[in-house]
Amino acid sequence: MLHLGNRRLRKRLRPAAGRVRQALAWSVHFYTALGLMAAAGIAVCIVQGTPEAFHRAFVLMLVATVIDATDGTLARLVRVKEVLPGFDGRRLDDLIDFLTYVSLPLLLLWRAGIFPGESGWWLLFPLFASAYGFSQVSAKTEDGYFLGFPSYWNLVAFYLYVLHPSEWVSVGLVLLFSVLTFVPTRYLYPSQRGLLNACTSVFGAAWTGLLLAILFFPGGQELGDGRTRLLTLISLVFPVYYLVASWVISLRLWRKRRRRKEQELGQVLT
Repeated sequence: MLHLGNRRLRKRLRPAAGRVRQALAWSVHFYTALGLMAAAGIAVCIVQGTPEAFHRAFVLMLVATVIDATDGTLARLVRVKEVLPGFDGRRLDDLIDFLTYVSLPLLLLWRAGIFPGESGWWLLFPLFASAYGFSQVSAKTEDGYFLGFPSYWNLVAFYLYVLHPSEWVSVGLVLLFSVLTFVPTRYLYPSQRGLLNACTSVFGAAWTGLLLAILFFPGGQELGDGRTRLLTLISLVFPVYYLVASWVISLRLWRKRRRRKEQELGQVLT
């Protein structure tokens, strides 16, 4: 009798548990959608076009990045694909990412005069390159990497705005990363599993703290003053590490595949 009573109780609680799981799954999707609010705020700041507004835009870009970096972990935790199979959170995520990582940061570079006059046309290259990258089926590999430069144009915009190199250095960097979008090189995906990704996440958390110090530095309402420029130069350590680590991994995988092909060819010839 006791066993029968427990089974009836579980049967009664099952619908309630299902509703709780659905509520949690929709909460994760709503959390992802908060990136749209950040994107709207960024757009307003860009239209305003003042140094203070650009400062606020970068704060909102950082907020959007934190949301994007954490929503995937939450989605896997509550198993949103199983609970809400009819709603594709990845499409929502890609839509928001294209706004906050690509189109709005590039628009800010133009609006802030980093690419003055006719040089603004160069910004079309990363725009089209990112459209290509986002449309690739294999943009995220099965072994847990991004394939091609993962369109971190919000970071490119931040560093170009604060450090303000010469016009042609800016153009050169934009073209370089645009080309790298088409090169099938693997880039770290820190939210995935693995020791290197875990270490990168810890390093990235410290780097995020440094960005917060830059954006909320006492009296640092003007991005690009002496103190914020120094902190920004120090913070470049993490992006450089990220790129170098990704390229080293890609080189090792390429050499491994090459040795494997050579071995297979040698077996065929013998």
